[in-house]
Amino acid sequence: MTTPADPPAGAPPIALSPEEYERVQASPEFQELRRRFRTFAFPMTGAFLAWYLLYVLLSTYAVDFMSTPVWGNVNVGLLLGLGQFVSTFLITWLYVRHANRSLDPAADRIRDEMERGEI
Repeated sequence: MTTPADPPAGAPPIALSPEEYERVQASPEFQELRRRFRTFAFPMTGAFLAWYLLYVLLSTYAVDFMSTPVWGNVNVGLLLGLGQFVSTFLITWLYVRHANRSLDPAADRIRDEMERGEI
């Protein structure tokens, strides 16, 4: 049972001023959280885009290679295309693991410190 003082589910428990949010954003803890996110997200995004571009370029300019049969009617292009789906799921799994281990605990600490007024 909630009391009138309890915030609605999902709402922040306290309202912070823009200055307080700016102070949190400038804190070393928040900067470290941003660094952890960026050191994973940017390289992974670049690698995936390069892999996707390679697939598109091979499909356009290396038709003979992409149509090379592997077994039966399955060719290299089909395998690389299916590899796009596999790599998408792999990247998603890696990000969730990274977030659970590295990002979420740090974000929870920052939120708790914000709510207590320590940052």
